Amino acid sequence: MSLPKPPQPGRPYTRDVHHSSETVEHEGHIAGLSTVLTGEMSYRNDHLTRPAFISLAILTFITFVGNFTQLQLSAALPTLVDDFGISVTLGQWMTSIFQLTMGVMVPLTAYLTRRFSTRQIVIASMVVFTVGSVLAWLSPTFPLALFGRFLEAVGTGVMWPVLQITVFSIFPLDRRGMAMGIVGMAMAVAPAIGPTLGGLQTDMNGWRSIFLTLTVIGCISILLAVFGLHNFGESDKAAHADFFSVGLSIIGFGGLMFGFTNIQAYPLAAPVVWLPMIVGIAGIVWFVLRQFRNERRFKTGKTSRPALLDLSVLRNAHFSVGTIIASLSFFAFSSLVVLIPLYIQNCRGYTATISGLVMLPGAIAQAIAQFFGGRALDRFGARPVAMVGTILLCLGTTMMSMIGMGTWIWYISICQFIRQIGMGFVMMPVTTWSLNCLKPAEVSAGSAVTNTVRQIAGAIGSPVMILIMYSIAAAQMDAGRPDIEASVIGIEWALRISAIINFIMILMVVFGVRGEDAGSACSTVRRALRHAKAASAQ
Repeated sequence: MSLPKPPQPGRPYTRDVHHSSETVEHEGHIAGLSTVLTGEMSYRNDHLTRPAFISLAILTFITFVGNFTQLQLSAALPTLVDDFGISVTLGQWMTSIFQLTMGVMVPLTAYLTRRFSTRQIVIASMVVFTVGSVLAWLSPTFPLALFGRFLEAVGTGVMWPVLQITVFSIFPLDRRGMAMGIVGMAMAVAPAIGPTLGGLQTDMNGWRSIFLTLTVIGCISILLAVFGLHNFGESDKAAHADFFSVGLSIIGFGGLMFGFTNIQAYPLAAPVVWLPMIVGIAGIVWFVLRQFRNERRFKTGKTSRPALLDLSVLRNAHFSVGTIIASLSFFAFSSLVVLIPLYIQNCRGYTATISGLVMLPGAIAQAIAQFFGGRALDRFGARPVAMVGTILLCLGTTMMSMIGMGTWIWYISICQFIRQIGMGFVMMPVTTWSLNCLKPAEVSAGSAVTNTVRQIAGAIGSPVMILIMYSIAAAQMDAGRPDIEASVIGIEWALRISAIINFIMILMVVFGVRGEDAGSACSTVRRALRHAKAASAQ
């Protein structure tokens, strides 16, 4: 009697896709797509089945489109501002509103994935995204273009959590790191090509051509979802949202992010900065207290309606540590995305093209590191992988903080290359490990929580660091230093503060990333023995 072939460790799920006959393929094409793919129907013999592979590829592509869209317009802002005859501060809302809206949308993810099927969420999201792209493309006025941008963000805001939840529902525990590394690699490519292609399109055909392209991509995404996407996970038609909590989340997260975004254009004492922040903080406190209360009532049977966002997952210490580490890395990363182009273009006088080229190698490095970081997570656990990542992140940021007026411009590229390799070994492995620490039924809530916190950290990282940079630069100018030299000193100190944050992350990994699958010495030896035994059995 022949024994079944043991799983092959580290085998990429993009190869040797299982092509055995699937029940869902014989029910009529569209009807078959509505069938829910379980974990057993999606992952067999150590690789994905054909329907699951196609569906996951579609979800990854659509999520990539969202990340791509978020950054694509940055290079076109000067042209857009001139065309509409508006101020730069007002024009920046074309990028700020995207991040603001996504931060508000993420808390709704847990409810949406509970109430609606995967196909319903994705198809509806892409319809909204496409309508927004059409409005922005054809808009005769700035407010209509801004509304179109808002709809784009609504359409893409839930896609990354949906993709995360899908990956966790398909792959076994010891393959999730590899899977998240591969889809994360696709996500990391978007920041590299988004601004570059956006700038090229603007120079060749104007800023409206960006939204024309996004309209076409949106239509393609709708067709792919309608004719190729399967459902994952059961939906509960009786589920209801706590719309009062929805309003609190909009007021809380929206107000906080609105206030922080305005720091870039107004002084801290301006009411447009501090008033939304106070209202936002009050809304968030009320929102958090309400979620704990509603979840407690739900679990004791006093109500049939669960909390909008199940914050009880934060009681899991490992999940909380992973969420904080990922959020700090997002905070530091988002701030440098703004600071470094300011240094290259405003302080050194280089073009936007050179700025993009300087940042490009790092983005590619992060994409590659995400893939290998995911594979390393499955083999060695989260702790050693995150240690390497945080050390590289701290080293690259410290090196970058030594820049000056005459620094070789490609030295910045080398530092950013090191930093983003570190990001690739931190972000996805730590997030995957923290979600692995939750029960299967808690993954949806955990994904919504970690993405909400991370989105807020990313939104406030840039304005906070810019505020620090401008404050230090102003003090230097008051001391008699030239404007450019003062700005360089301000950027240096902002980078040093970012390096301190990275060092805190190292300490958190050393003392906080522990337990099952974290990669302690004992668990690492057990993993190595399992892999060696599986390899010798082949």
